[in-house]
Amino acid sequence: MNQQDAILTRFAPLHPKRIDLSLGRIERLLADLGAPQKCLPPVVHVAGTNGKGSTIAFMRAALEAAGKRVHVYTSPHLIRFNERIRVAGDLVDDERMFAAFDRCEAVNAGQSISVFEITTAAAILLFSEIPADYLLLEVGLGGRYDATNVIERPVATVITPVSMDHPEFLGETVEKIAYEKAGILKKGAPAIIAEQDSRALDVIEREAFRVGARPIVGGRDFTMHEENGRLVFQDSVGLLDMPLPRLVGRHQHINAANALAALRAIEPDLGARVLEQGLAEADWPARLQRLRSGRLVDLAPPRAELWLDGGHNEEGGRVLAEAMADFEDQASRPLVLICGTLSTKDTAGFLRHFKGLAQETLAVPISGEHAGRPAEEVAAFAQSVGLNAAACQSVEAALRFLAARDWPVPPRVLIAGSLYLAGLVLEANGTLLR
Repeated sequence: MNQQDAILTRFAPLHPKRIDLSLGRIERLLADLGAPQKCLPPVVHVAGTNGKGSTIAFMRAALEAAGKRVHVYTSPHLIRFNERIRVAGDLVDDERMFAAFDRCEAVNAGQSISVFEITTAAAILLFSEIPADYLLLEVGLGGRYDATNVIERPVATVITPVSMDHPEFLGETVEKIAYEKAGILKKGAPAIIAEQDSRALDVIEREAFRVGARPIVGGRDFTMHEENGRLVFQDSVGLLDMPLPRLVGRHQHINAANALAALRAIEPDLGARVLEQGLAEADWPARLQRLRSGRLVDLAPPRAELWLDGGHNEEGGRVLAEAMADFEDQASRPLVLICGTLSTKDTAGFLRHFKGLAQETLAVPISGEHAGRPAEEVAAFAQSVGLNAAACQSVEAALRFLAARDWPVPPRVLIAGSLYLAGLVLEANGTLLR
């Protein structure tokens, strides 16, 4: 049994639903634990549909470059559950993590609580007991009723771009989803709001006004644009000339801008050198990650480019297709998409952006994931939006299939469609996460 299965087996019986948005259960457990959420370092709380983890990665890199100790909480993980909990710079070790689980389980005493809620409580307990300068806290789902929304006085909140995702939990319009994300806004805390669909922005700003948060809005209060291979960031403090981020893709410029705006709000004295380091050194696996060596790379066609991304919703498909088009402009190669998705996602919406870009699509299953779509179903969605598609038994089989062909120009292979698929790929490739 792997680590994730062991955690699910241990805690899933405590609540019948894997996702049940509510604050009552975690508030009760935290109160029984002595209210550790009131003993945390300054918290930056981050919500949004896409870009949360990348924004946090930029912030963490800059704060650590400035000598700060930083806790980080993100989800989901890719290979090991420990990736969700970074304590003062390092991934939590098994001993410390399971000791925190034991304490929460004992105090909970069999009462109803979801897996995400009890593991979030364990993370908060750890963060409260180990000194740090900041906690960068990522919302799990939504915001308003997410288990992380027990922070009464964050030092800042961030809302990354909002788009359609999880409509079964958050609502079937952008406005409803934005309302749920805006639930993290708090009185007196600066609210860094990424450039948004105008419908989402209207809702978020209205909520900011209602609760007394101070909105700092992308495209109005701060801007970022590329110029001569550099990024130019500007806000009320002044102008910054920054390097292109280590994280690839134009969408990462938006995430970098969010991070810079948030850092200027909480640490206005951070120098340009530190902020540059944040952009240049940020690392966030499975976000347009180039796989350069490993078992799967060896299976691919010789000299092929192998890229991995966890993008899985309609907006994720759009920005990935945009990045692939940019790569094509820089160096032309045939694009092959290897795709696996969950049944809870808009597979057709994700795939349609690759029409005219991908020479072919190879659909694969997501091994071990109960909500994974069969490869044949993913291929049918791809065909329905005009892509040339076929089903394969696995990523390995898809790469072997490609390697058996004669390529006049080595292909560019993008593996995408799910963070769960991305985790399996990294594990199969032997890529280490630190």
